[in-house]
Amino acid sequence: MLAKLSAVIITRNAAATLARTLDALDAVGEVVVYDNGSTDDTLEIARRYANVSLYQGEFLGFGPTKRRAVLLARNDWVFSLDADEAPTASLLDALAGWLPEAEVHQVVEVRRENWLLGRPVRHAGWGNDWLVRVFNRCRHSFNEAMVHESVAVSSATRAVRLEGCLTHLAVTELGQFLDKINRYSGIRARSDRLRVYPVVVIVLKAFFAFWRTYLLQRGFLDGWRGLVIAVANANGVFWKYMKRRVRNL
Repeated sequence: MLAKLSAVIITRNAAATLARTLDALDAVGEVVVYDNGSTDDTLEIARRYANVSLYQGEFLGFGPTKRRAVLLARNDWVFSLDADEAPTASLLDALAGWLPEAEVHQVVEVRRENWLLGRPVRHAGWGNDWLVRVFNRCRHSFNEAMVHESVAVSSATRAVRLEGCLTHLAVTELGQFLDKINRYSGIRARSDRLRVYPVVVIVLKAFFAFWRTYLLQRGFLDGWRGLVIAVANANGVFWKYMKRRVRNL
């Protein structure tokens, strides 16, 4: 029943995790891989899979790029994933049972289990992570957010939750935090929607991001992993606003 489902993935230098993702999607009718300039073995890996439709194009921001990739799918029912995520067998089984009765106004919220260096994180904003990942593109698609994009829903949308989850290898080495902070803060800083603040306000916002993650979201219960996430969140806030401020000088 997964023959009429298209999994859609945007990639950029995803060689370290892409094979794991594509192996898990072997039963899915089509997998759209939309690459945004990989210089590693991502394209070579994608070409090994018979159910993969490979495309290349520019990166327009996460929301707009995913919208473009969704339009390339052959099927109207879309399963959106990142290149470091893989569905469990139980999730695919649940989708296969749900799809024949699915209606276009329905979406599926999927639980994502976020892993950091070999262990799932239960707190620090990473736990209890439910995201809309399956939808009919005739009725739904991603919003225009440049970072932290999501599927836009309306009051008529009905969300269902199924068994299973996505296992997300969010961080496999600590240096990835630095790469993501630099990339994401740069994207956010280019948005005219991001306000320009005095330096003292930027510092206070960064401190609040740390304490919110470490204390309010109980990151301390995840030990050093929670501390690392809290520090990374604070850095992300600091650099996106500081880059925006510098661009405005």
